[in-house]
Formats: sequence, C-alpha cells, structure tokens
Amino acid sequence: MGGFLDPAILFFVFGMAAGLLKSNLDIPQPISRFLSLYLLMALGLKGGFALAKSGFNAEVAITLAAALGLAFLVPACGYLLLRRFLNGFDAAAVAATYGSVSAVTFITAVQHLDNLGVAYGGHMAAAMALMESPAIVMAVVLANYVRKQAPTGPAPAQGSLRHVLHESLTDGAQLLLLGAMAIGMATGAAGEAIMKPFSVDLFKGMLAFFLLDMGLQAARSIGGLKGQSAWLLVYAVLGPLTHAGVALLLGWGLGMSVGNTALLMVLAASASYIAVPAVVRQSIPEANPSLYFGMSLGLTFPLNILLGIPLYTAVASRVLGA
Repeated sequence: MGGFLDPAILFFVFGMAAGLLKSNLDIPQPISRFLSLYLLMALGLKGGFALAKSGFNAEVAITLAAALGLAFLVPACGYLLLRRFLNGFDAAAVAATYGSVSAVTFITAVQHLDNLGVAYGGHMAAAMALMESPAIVMAVVLANYVRKQAPTGPAPAQGSLRHVLHESLTDGAQLLLLGAMAIGMATGAAGEAIMKPFSVDLFKGMLAFFLLDMGLQAARSIGGLKGQSAWLLVYAVLGPLTHAGVALLLGWGLGMSVGNTALLMVLAASASYIAVPAVVRQSIPEANPSLYFGMSLGLTFPLNILLGIPLYTAVASRVLGA
C-alpha cells in the first residue's frame, strides 16, 4: 500500500479521475513536453553519475545484452500472436507498441526503488534507450511485407526503412537521455554535487506534475478501447505480465541484482505511447491509431503505474532471495 500512497502516484490517480469526470483541467502541451525532457535529462544524469562510480563491467554488458534480446523477442512473438485476430498492419503496430518501452513507466519505477532503498545500476537507463527502437524497425519491415503480400496502394515515403532508422536513432528525447548520461559519466562525483538541486531535489515534484498530465491523457484515451475485441483487452493485461515474467527468468538466469531485474521487468512490461505511435502513424497509416494508442495509454500504462511496478519489484525480491 505504501507505493500506492506515493504522492506522484496519487497525482496520476487524481488526473485519471479528473479526465473521467470530463473536467477541463489541462496541462499545456509545451509544459508537458518540458516535463518529459526534464525527467529524461535528470534520469540520464543520475545514470551517468552511477556509471562513473561503477564503470563498465561484465554485469553491465550482460544486462544490456538481455535488454536488447527482449527488444527483439517481445515484438516478434507479439506479432505472431496478434496476427491471429488482427490484420497485418494493426498487428505490426500493436506489436511495436508493446515491444518498445515507456520512459515514464521506467522513471516511476526508478523512483519507487529509490523510495524502498533498493539498489540498481545506472546502466539501466542505457538499457531503456536500447529497447526503444528495435520494435519500431521490425514493425515497419512487417508492414512492408504485408503490403507486398496484399497491395493496398503505394507505401508512403515516410515508411522507408532508412527514414525510420534515422528517426529512431536521432530521436531528440533518446539523444537527450544518452547525452545526459555521457555528461554524468564524464563529470562524476563533482558533477553530481553541482547538479543535485536539479537532478535530485526537483525530480519528485516534476514527476508528480507529469503523472498528473499522464492521468488526464490515460482517462481520455480509454474511449479508443470501445468496441474492440475482448482478446485485445486480455492481451493489454496479460501481455505485459508475460513479458515481465520472461524478463524475470532472464534476470534470475543471468544472476542480475533485484533492482536491475525489477527494472528489466518494468521495461519488458511497458508499452510505448509516445515514440511508437508517432512513428507508426506516419509509417503505417493503414493501422488504427485508436487501437494501439488506446491499449497502451488507456489500459497498460495505468495498470503498470498502479499495480505493475510494486508487483514486479516484490516478485523480483522474492525470487532472487532479497
């Protein structure tokens, strides 16, 4: 219950309630964008400072390899399953959404571990960055395959693999995260002391404000789930739990720490509602945006924020004997 009573989580609940009540409460888009960039910058700095202390070792390499493996496994298996009850374009879009990651879910999980005093590695932020793009690339490749099998007209120029690779690897948010991490590593303890008022003291309040906005958006996106197959709703709940279970097995088999395993489970269970929808909307216009956006933001995101994060942490602690 302690995790639920966290102020940031309660602001998310409040935002969802306001959205469901159709309140005119709204966070202007530029402010929401700023909060998102702040959280990524602060997270990158914290990860960089931690890496400056620990260095790049075998544990870091193993964890990053596991994260990259999950980034390919989850969307591939998801597509094969979803193709049974969706057309190829929608299956590719939903698989990409659930194969990629949610930065806000990850950031909330980091704060949860901090509250519990559970240690984790700074390199987990790099794992998050690694897991964002593979699913997007796979979705575009699958969509192009579907177009060749059953032509629906000329594919949009934006759908080219080269364009998608460029968009994925030069995404501003991802570059900010990696750049902040590099700066944190370069400046070390001295930089950490200087940036503490920015990257630590303000973090909790900024996260609460951003989760308020996410609660509003989540409530307003639930409408996209109306009329959808019950199997999709089941996938939106059981899919993330299954992905987290696979990550748990990886963490256990590779001897990862409780904190790193919990974060890997969170990453595997999360679904993108920013990066993937933005690219997929341009690259796979045949897919239904209300489907993949409604599932990820309207159902899976609240599920992970309210129940998933404390559940994954508790399970990782129990299985790994902490």
